[in-house]
Amino acid sequence: MNTVIKSTDEKMGKSVSHLETEFSEIRAGRANPAVLDKIRVDYYGSPTPVNQVAAVSVTEARTLTIQPWDSSLLRAIEKAIQTSDIGINPQNDGKVIRMIFPPLTEDRRKDIVKEIAKMGEDAKVAVRSSRREAMEKLKAMKKSGDITEDDQKHGEKKIQDITDKHIKNIDSLTEKKQKQIMEI
Repeated sequence: MNTVIKSTDEKMGKSVSHLETEFSEIRAGRANPAVLDKIRVDYYGSPTPVNQVAAVSVTEARTLTIQPWDSSLLRAIEKAIQTSDIGINPQNDGKVIRMIFPPLTEDRRKDIVKEIAKMGEDAKVAVRSSRREAMEKLKAMKKSGDITEDDQKHGEKKIQDITDKHIKNIDSLTEKKQKQIMEI
């Protein structure tokens, strides 16, 4: 029974971690190196993340500077950014690439806030799905005689407590990110 509870907690924790990763990749008008995490550059025949072939730094609040360690990669990095879905045109000066993030419009902010709410809701659905699976496992264990009815009730209560904790965490992460977007 404890393994069911522990694995459920881990599964729910992964859902929350995934949500945090998704939130970090949201372009919010501020320069954030995480927007480059999904971009790959062809580096000697293998797709390599930008942060492994260049120094990525935030030089100003809305400017991201990418300085490749091998200057022959400038064009490849620039092209990879242009073909990505970031929506920012990189500026190549021959030594570094600069990405200037435009300030967000009010409408775009509201769209992002809705997107964040949907991501939060999706994470909650994943957590609840994990709870349902755990409850079914406990019922099956009770049916097969591995645990008593009291153990099942105790396990269900623990799983519900874990679920509530993760849902509360998702709500606070979502609210925090929405506030951050509206304050920009």
